[in-house]
Amino acid sequence: MAGMVEGTLERMVQGKVVLVTGAGGGIGRDIALALAAHGAQVVVNDIGTSTGGEGADSGPAQRVAAEIRAAGGSAAASTDSVADARSAQRIVQCALDHFGRIDGVVNNAGILRDRIFHRMGDDEWDAVIRVHLYGSYHVSRAAANHFKEQASGAYVHMTSTSGLVGNVGQANYSAAKLGIVALSKSIALDMQKFNVRSNCIAPFAWSRMTGSIPTDTPEQQARVAKMQQMLPAKIAPLAVFLVADAAAGVNGQVFAVRHNEIFLISQPRPVRSVQRSDGWTPQSIAEHAMPALQASFFALERSGDVFSWDPV
Repeated sequence: MAGMVEGTLERMVQGKVVLVTGAGGGIGRDIALALAAHGAQVVVNDIGTSTGGEGADSGPAQRVAAEIRAAGGSAAASTDSVADARSAQRIVQCALDHFGRIDGVVNNAGILRDRIFHRMGDDEWDAVIRVHLYGSYHVSRAAANHFKEQASGAYVHMTSTSGLVGNVGQANYSAAKLGIVALSKSIALDMQKFNVRSNCIAPFAWSRMTGSIPTDTPEQQARVAKMQQMLPAKIAPLAVFLVADAAAGVNGQVFAVRHNEIFLISQPRPVRSVQRSDGWTPQSIAEHAMPALQASFFALERSGDVFSWDPV
C-alpha cells in the first residue's frame, strides 16, 4: 500500500468511519486501502471463505487491517458473516466499539456458484442470494438506525452487469445483483429525509471472484486477457467519492467502472406504449400491440455484448 495521502491531495473522507465487507482481498481490499489513504477509519470485514463460500479464515481481514495501520491509518478487523442478521449487527458494532460511530457502508462481500439454469441446485441459489442480497440488506439495516439518529450516512453497494444486462450460467448471482439495485433505490427513497444516500457500482475488475472464468477457448482466453487489465484499484476512487460529503447530491444512482471509464447506468423507464379505447384481447395484442412495440424490444444480450470494446 502506498503511503497515506498527504499535502495538496484532499483527504476526501477525513475522520469518517467506514465499513467495507469482503475487504480481505480484491476490490474490497483496494476500497478499504483507498478509504484509509483518504483519511477514513476503516472496518475491514471478511469471513475468509473461498470464492464459493466454503471455509473461514480470519487472516485476510487481519492482514488488510494491519496493512492500513502500517501505512499510518486506522483500521479494525471483523470476521463476522454478512449473511446472518445477528452477525451483521456485530459487524456494525465493531465500528462503534473501535471508533465510536459509523458513517459509511460499502457492501462488497460476495461468492459465486455459477451453474447453467436447468442444472442449478437450490443450495447454489440460496448460498449466493444469502451472501449478496441478504448480506447487503442485513449490514445496511444494522447501520440504518445509527445513520438516522446522526442524520447522515452513505451506502455503496456492489452490483454487476450480470444483473443489469445479463450473463450465462449466473441466474443466482444476476438475480441477487439486480435485487441489490432495487434495495439501494428503496434505501435512497426511504432515508433521503435523514440525509442518508445509497448508490450502486457495477465493477469491472480482475479479482479472485473472476479468476474462475474458464479459458478453454481462444475467445474465453481473449476475454480474460482483457479483464486482467482492469485492476481492482480502479474501482476504489468512485467508492471513496460516494462515501464523501462531496457526493451529497448523488443518491439512488447506478454507476459502472471499467478501467479508466465511469458509466452512469440507465434505470428502467417506459420506452414505448400502445393503447386501445376498447381494451385489449389476446388477439388484438398479437395483431396490434406486439408489432407496435417490437421495434423497441431489447436484444437478448450478455454483458460482453453491450461492453464490446476494449477497456480504455
